Amino acid sequence: MSDESLLAGMAQGDERAGLAFVRRYQARVFGLAMGMVSDAALAEDIAQEALLRAWRHAPVYDSRRGAVSTWVLTITRNLTIDALRMRRAVPTDPDDLVNLGLASSEVSPETAALSADAARGLRLALAALRAEQRRALVLAYFYGMTAAEISEREAIPLGTAKTRIRAGLTKLRETMTSEGSRQ
Repeated sequence: MSDESLLAGMAQGDERAGLAFVRRYQARVFGLAMGMVSDAALAEDIAQEALLRAWRHAPVYDSRRGAVSTWVLTITRNLTIDALRMRRAVPTDPDDLVNLGLASSEVSPETAALSADAARGLRLALAALRAEQRRALVLAYFYGMTAAEISEREAIPLGTAKTRIRAGLTKLRETMTSEGSRQ
């Protein structure tokens, strides 16, 4: 049976069509979720919810808008993105994160001193950046945000976000390199 036939059967409550549909798509849906979250339990939950949504929304599927596989995988992708957003830690202001004193958990006093010096050097190098560059770097590297997400969050053009990240990294690298050569 074609994907469209299975969806039509599901829309009418045909359990056999639903079972055939799930068997056809379960590996692809799980694989997409697993590739995005790298957590088997979470990927299983996402896959189950995606297939349930496909079942519930089978009556509104429109073949003119795309293939069934695209529709199901888009549902999965959107659910996975939602799950990743929910897993993020409680938001902390990026400026607060920059200003945190990084405590060392190293056992050796020598290692602790070296780590403290490196952390101090990084804080000083970050402080030397323009505020916009510092925020962009913190959002990108500590929060894992993309340039597009930074652009949206900061209400700036995408090109500006990319430039701030690139310029900030360049300046940070120069500052850290010159600090290292002075020691």
